[in-house]
Formats: sequence, structure tokens, C-alpha cells
Amino acid sequence: MNKPLGCLFIISAPSGAGKTSLVKALLESNLNLNLSISHTTRMPRSGEIDGRDYHFISIETFKQMICNNQFLESAEVYGNFYGTSRHWIDAAIASGKDILLEIDCQGAKQIKKIFSESIGIFILPPSIDALAARLKTRAQDDPDIIQKRLAAAREEVSHIVEFDYIIVNNQFNDALNELICVVHAEHLKKQRQLIKHQSLISQLS
Repeated sequence: MNKPLGCLFIISAPSGAGKTSLVKALLESNLNLNLSISHTTRMPRSGEIDGRDYHFISIETFKQMICNNQFLESAEVYGNFYGTSRHWIDAAIASGKDILLEIDCQGAKQIKKIFSESIGIFILPPSIDALAARLKTRAQDDPDIIQKRLAAAREEVSHIVEFDYIIVNNQFNDALNELICVVHAEHLKKQRQLIKHQSLISQLS
């Protein structure tokens, strides 16, 4: 029996929309999703661990990896660089693993060009006021950075038509359940079921 390739789920959102919390909960939902750990040149935030949250590397190392074509996508965000390992993604997808990518719209667009069958999910906040409140409450950025993130939110949302699913994170549990439904729905698509149940279909036809 042939084994379907793994699904590549891309989750993007304006900063402060609750994407990271939703991704964490989704990974704990027993769906056998594997999180792609990005490389970044920014400093670790409080509680972040190298190799779990990000691979924290120097700018020099990052630039060398770009020269060696080691990134599937890379981008500069607020003065810091982020990149997704090409080799790890290729190997995981080929082995049938489902991968979850938490990246911005710029990176999502790059990956869509290479993996046209990747599944894009965009997370919206319930309102611009709620977004501003969340950014201030988490107290991770200076006020000027918060204003930049609010301005960038409109640019991020302008790319929403490039995604396959849109989820509004108003009530956290509702948004999480909708994410879980997306994962299940993708596995039930005809192309995947034809491969997964080839033997059964042959017996019955």
C-alpha cells in the first residue's frame, strides 16, 4: 500500500492574533503534527529554549546558510532574520509526516511557490482594538514596536486571499476546534484517501 506524502500546514497571522498559543495547543491535540523549528538571529525571549522554540544563530551563520541554499524560505522581520530548513521539510514530507509551519505572509508566499499543495491558514483577531490590547498585555515589545506591529497588521491582512482557510480567534477554544477540523478535513480529501485506501478500493471495485 502506498503511503501519502505528509501535509504541510502553514499558519500565519498579524502579530498578537494568538497564533503561537493556538499552534502550541494544536500540537498538544494528538494529531501527530510536527512543528518546523525556524532559525532566527534575534535574541531569545524569556522562557524560550534553543532548539525547542527556535534555532538561535548569529547573523554570520544565517547569511552562510543562505549562501548554501539551506533555507526553504527566509525573511527579515523587524530587523531580525528568520528561515525554514529546506532539508528538514523535504525529508519530513517525504516520510509522510505532517508539518506545521508558523511563519509570516512573506514566508508563506515563498513556500507556496515550492509546495503548491501546502495548506495555508490565516488567523484573524476579532478586532483591531483586541489586537492592540493583546500586544500591550503580553509586554514583550517597546511601545514603538507595538505601533509598528499594528501598522504591519493591515499589510499582513492584505494577503489573506492567498490562504485556504480563515479562522477568527475570538474565543480560543472555538478557534482551536476549527484548526483541528481543518487538519481532519485535509486528510479526508479524495487524493489522499485514494492512496491510503488503494487496496480496499481495489477489492471493492
